[in-house]
Amino acid sequence: MPWFKRVDKGIHTPTEEKKETPDGLWYKCPECKTVTSMAEHRKNLNTCVKCDYHDRIGSKEYFAILFDNNKFTELDENLTSGDPLNFVDTKPYPQRIAATQKNTGLKDAVRTAYGKINGQEITIACMDFAFIGGSMGSVVGEKIARAIDHARKTRTPFLMISKSGGARMMEAGFSLMQMAKTSAKLALLSEEGLPYISLLTDPTTGGVTASFAMLGDFNIAEPGALIGFAGPRVIKETIGRDLPKGFQSAEFVLEHGFLDFIVDRKELKQRLTDLLAMVMPTEEENGNKKQVRKTTEKVS
Repeated sequence: MPWFKRVDKGIHTPTEEKKETPDGLWYKCPECKTVTSMAEHRKNLNTCVKCDYHDRIGSKEYFAILFDNNKFTELDENLTSGDPLNFVDTKPYPQRIAATQKNTGLKDAVRTAYGKINGQEITIACMDFAFIGGSMGSVVGEKIARAIDHARKTRTPFLMISKSGGARMMEAGFSLMQMAKTSAKLALLSEEGLPYISLLTDPTTGGVTASFAMLGDFNIAEPGALIGFAGPRVIKETIGRDLPKGFQSAEFVLEHGFLDFIVDRKELKQRLTDLLAMVMPTEEENGNKKQVRKTTEKVS
């Protein structure tokens, strides 16, 4: 005798009363295929609970992870791109910018902000791949340059979180000029004795890799991140040879001396805190540097 017995037969639920399972409740890891709830996935900072695969996230998530209580002040939040070349591909560049802004809620491919990370003041610039592939245009370069200036003015360390497909073709030479501009600003930051930490996430390629992403006092990366100039497929087709296993992965780049260490996203905030505690100048050192600068100015 079954413990459950249907008394009324032929029960049918009208279509309009049927309950559909909402989309986005579950996450399937692209690496190990483990299925978990989105709530659990987000709680694990968008990393796989089984294999630790690091899913791509944007500036909103990184700011929430790093800034104390997710409190920060955004810099130049309304800066947007012009159309210096009157560029048109499948649609005019201004229309593409407007459509991307509407779809993503972002103004451009980087956001900059300052706040505290475990009590330590810090200035952060974080790229968003969702905005035209995280491409580096004039706004990206300008916002990073201004963020570096803010770090110099406030005597805070600077963290750059890169995630980019490279230069923005719609701005051509204007985009490439950002490589030199950001690099020059970083040189000024170095002269001030302030630390620059570059975090490379998946993917970091093109002109971003060839400029500010690889100029950190510390170059660090997330596990499994794609890091390189041209993509693996392009390189393979160009040289006509098979590439080494894991080519351009963070682990491969670390092994060949281009990274200082790889850090799991769940440990990122504490590792950055520990690193800054070792390298940030003390108040006495800052005072001595200001005194030397004043003396030099008087002599000159």
